Amino acid sequence: MAVDATQAKQLYQEHRGGTPACVVRAPGRVNLIGEHTDYNDGFVLPMAIDRAVWIALTPRDDRKVVAYSCDFSQEAEFDLDAIEKSSVGWLEYIKGVASVLQAEGYSLRGWEGIVRGDVPVGAGLSSSAALEVATARAFAAIGDIDWDPVRMALLAQRAENQWVGVNCGIMDQLISAAGRENHALLIDCRSLECRPVPLSPEVRVVILDTGTRRGLADSAYNERRSACEQAAAHFQVKALRDVTPETFASRESELDPVIRRRARHVISENDRTLQAVAAMEAGDMAKLGRLMY
Repeated sequence: MAVDATQAKQLYQEHRGGTPACVVRAPGRVNLIGEHTDYNDGFVLPMAIDRAVWIALTPRDDRKVVAYSCDFSQEAEFDLDAIEKSSVGWLEYIKGVASVLQAEGYSLRGWEGIVRGDVPVGAGLSSSAALEVATARAFAAIGDIDWDPVRMALLAQRAENQWVGVNCGIMDQLISAAGRENHALLIDCRSLECRPVPLSPEVRVVILDTGTRRGLADSAYNERRSACEQAAAHFQVKALRDVTPETFASRESELDPVIRRRARHVISENDRTLQAVAAMEAGDMAKLGRLMY
């Protein structure tokens, strides 16, 4: 059963006592189409899912953040005036967001609370982005910080890039920060323009957890991103989004075989993503299915 606000409050009472001042939530996501296009300034079409990371919290009078992870049965803390890296993996995402927010000039308050998530970790559903965005929401909720989904997503992405060490694109954080119920979200990863795309009422998106696990930081993700950057440099463009299918076809033989495959996928996937949006808006679910397959 999915976690909800009531359960988050109950967990706070069990581990901290009393009632939390606020409860925040950030969902995981599934990407319908648009794989490896986000960090190539392309188009993606993700959806927020009904699994999320919840933080129930109360502000403190000092500058400490004290968090209990219900998923890891572990409590950890840090001082906002002396944020340093440690070996507590889940806490690094919270620290990274705090560090980036302060670097941007936000005045943060300390808090204590519980963190509970039901996004499967390492399953490709963006549990890390959900934790980052939930953390940003927690600081915003107790610090009178206006919630700007795009800005907060960019800062959460920076935390993952610079603090955690994963060169992810913007998709995961942005759909978690700006997702809408019963809609996919077309994201232009260059302009960061977002367009909600309604899901047909008779359609349900079912996600199957195969049990396969990975971690972005220790996977081939960074290597794949590097290959795409090398391809863009070869074509002398900012990103692979700027390479037309015609240009690629005329010069693909110049590329290393692995880099060529990576580049071909990105360039063709951008076109498929835009076709998928058109199919959804036309109610043509059969075509959407063919494009996804």
